[in-house]
Amino acid sequence: MIDKLGQVMLYVNDQEEAKRFWTETVGFQVVAEQATGGMRWVEVAPNSGAGTTLVLHNKEAVASMSPGLNLGTPSLMFYTDKLDQLHSRLSEQGITVGEIDEMPFGRVFNFADREENYFAVMEKKA
Repeated sequence: MIDKLGQVMLYVNDQEEAKRFWTETVGFQVVAEQATGGMRWVEVAPNSGAGTTLVLHNKEAVASMSPGLNLGTPSLMFYTDKLDQLHSRLSEQGITVGEIDEMPFGRVFNFADREENYFAVMEKKA
């Protein structure tokens, strides 16, 4: 039910510096930039049609919202158009699954593998 890898979330100390690095040095472009409820994210990609993007999150802000999250490595955001079904299926299999949250960019939940690595899934309508 997961359709594709949509985003890789990078946790950075300085979002502006990270944005400059990815755009000015690497040559990516900003495809979205939003701030809401104390959170700001900057989404960059090699081009506007790229299937997978990088989301630059402020490490300190994410740590305050999700204290158990390993911020030393990037997180993966998968996309699905069947969020409720996937959430139910993973829950039924005894996997650690978070609640479905309404975010400004869509509905999302987290789940963990057997080694407690966390992944996110966002609802993306085809």
